[in-house]
Amino acid sequence: MKRSVVSQKLWKSLQPLLPSPPRSRRGGRPRLDDRAALNGILFVLTTGIPWEDLPQELGFGSGMTCWRRLRDWQAQGVWDRLHLTLLTQLRQCDQIDWSRAAIDGASVASPRGARKPAATPPIAASSAASGT
Repeated sequence: MKRSVVSQKLWKSLQPLLPSPPRSRRGGRPRLDDRAALNGILFVLTTGIPWEDLPQELGFGSGMTCWRRLRDWQAQGVWDRLHLTLLTQLRQCDQIDWSRAAIDGASVASPRGARKPAATPPIAASSAASGT
């Protein structure tokens, strides 16, 4: 029941962005193919299942292997490069739906020199005792 999330065409454009696998001097078990690991990562992230519940029948390796690869790729900046590449490809094909785009101060810093809001002036003097 092998299931692929990443198509061959997409894989050809993403593969050069992945780091080359480290060589092991100790031997041991062969490293899981990067494409299988990427499929496993995407499967877990899109379905929301726990990493340890990744079905072995899919051929994506174990959930722990996929989690480690996700962690390592994140530390190496792979996800930022993949994201930028996919956005570029989508933009070239005019496939980005800008009507669903949103931006706010949490994702983009305010420009330099932006005016600060003015202080709220008091309406009138109050004879009441201060509550603070």
